[in-house]
Amino acid sequence: MINLEELKKTFRGFIALSEPMSKYTSFRIGGPADVYIEPADKFDLVKIIDFLKTNNEPYIIIGRGSNLLISDEGYRGVVLNFESGLSNISIKENIVTAESGVTTGRFVDFCIQNNLAGVEMLAGIPGTVGGAIMMNAGAYGGEISDFITEVEILRDGKIQTISKANSNFKYRKSGFSNDIIIGGNFSLPKGNTGELLKRRRELLLKRNESQPLNFPNSGSMFKNPDGTFAAKEVESVGLKGKQVGGAQISEKHGNFILNKGNAKANDVFELIKIARETVFQKNKIKLELEVKMIGFSQQEYEQVHI
Repeated sequence: MINLEELKKTFRGFIALSEPMSKYTSFRIGGPADVYIEPADKFDLVKIIDFLKTNNEPYIIIGRGSNLLISDEGYRGVVLNFESGLSNISIKENIVTAESGVTTGRFVDFCIQNNLAGVEMLAGIPGTVGGAIMMNAGAYGGEISDFITEVEILRDGKIQTISKANSNFKYRKSGFSNDIIIGGNFSLPKGNTGELLKRRRELLLKRNESQPLNFPNSGSMFKNPDGTFAAKEVESVGLKGKQVGGAQISEKHGNFILNKGNAKANDVFELIKIARETVFQKNKIKLELEVKMIGFSQQEYEQVHI
């Protein structure tokens, strides 16, 4: 069991015990974490991670909780959230430096207000810069890695700066799965604020028209398979509107699972299994999860992977 008194001596941030994760996930689903921490800054973070590793304490980083399914039993360990402490953003010429806790919405607005183009595609995507870098987030043909020059990370107990060339970005992946992302530098082309705001509005309207944003969800549930779209595959096997408990596969977009009211993680878990098994049986296509599952056993995890 974690030594709270020692932990409190180690860092300057916020700490809470048995904190319900439903408060911090876009799904509004998730049981309590043993310990919840918001580091004060990146130097505070270094001390916390050193303490946790020295004491063999399990931990996860949730960003804004927009790409997570946390079990109803919660997480037996420490949950770290960077949104309050690692939230600095600045600009020098056309280079924007953003820490991992900056929300994607704030990041997009900051760039637009400084006449910098390219990342308006991220408008409406819930999450943080750190999560966007880790997952190489993107939309409408673009990815955040298109504009990254460097990524600041915590690796082997030390803060390091990694060039884009050494970041191993791929579709919805980066080379930082074993690291902690502190922030990134972005080189952006000049644009016109008025035109960028217009483009941002257009993309938000397009997203609102095509995606079910009126109920809590985690965004896209599955990655798009090669040559097709996950939503198309789910819809083609007649699963639009399929409901288990309080969770439902959206009637508007087949790659979204919604919390229609008091949904449990197990409800979503069952729909994930149904979707993957049905699409594989009928279309011979394996849907790979884009959402990360936290607090589930290895046996449960394997049940959603064919």
